[in-house]
Amino acid sequence: MSATGKVYLIPTVLSADALFSIPAYITTIAQQLRVFYVENERTARRYLKALDRNINIDELQLLPMHENQPPDTALAKKLLLAGTDIGVLSEAGCPAIADPGHLVVQAAHSIDARVIPMIGPNSMLLALMASGMNGQNFQFTGYLPIKSPERGKALRQLEEESERKKQTQLFIETPYRNNQLLKDILDLCKDHTRLCIAADITGPEEYIKTKTIKEWRKALPDLHKRPAIFLLYAVPA
Repeated sequence: MSATGKVYLIPTVLSADALFSIPAYITTIAQQLRVFYVENERTARRYLKALDRNINIDELQLLPMHENQPPDTALAKKLLLAGTDIGVLSEAGCPAIADPGHLVVQAAHSIDARVIPMIGPNSMLLALMASGMNGQNFQFTGYLPIKSPERGKALRQLEEESERKKQTQLFIETPYRNNQLLKDILDLCKDHTRLCIAADITGPEEYIKTKTIKEWRKALPDLHKRPAIFLLYAVPA
């Protein structure tokens, strides 16, 4: 009987120009794998070729996992039980955090398959490290509601919770909606609340600044179509 396969959680670059942020041992593992669950097939193909241009992409099985098509976990279990190792690739950063990769991990645990998280860039942790905010008590909310009334309510709740719990609040937005989210934050949050904007992390245009809402109102960066993460800390300095 074959040994159960393993699931490798393989980080990808946050910026196309940041292959330096990927440890060498990830290339070694990627060279050995033939099956990957991927959030974006085009991005995955490009990334694997960047790791090693000798990888024959056409010989690989790239299985989809995204919002509109969750991963086929029954197939994942079947492959693992047959002794096949699986790689999981997010579109950017560490898989299974704010992407559907966690469902593949759940499937692996349900059959006692080994899950191996690999070291690599994570925008949330890098932004938190660089924000100067509370790194002991923090919460990642993911995407806020799109519509204004619901989004406003969510922002006020996050600010109140941050102040009450002395907790850093992290959240993200689809890049083309960043500027509107930023406007809502400045319209709704208190003057003393601190906001960190972390955009294009690890890239040549990396931008990470923390200021109070009052200070941000003087001038704002253009975040349109730039991958960014936002951090709020409502405890007065």
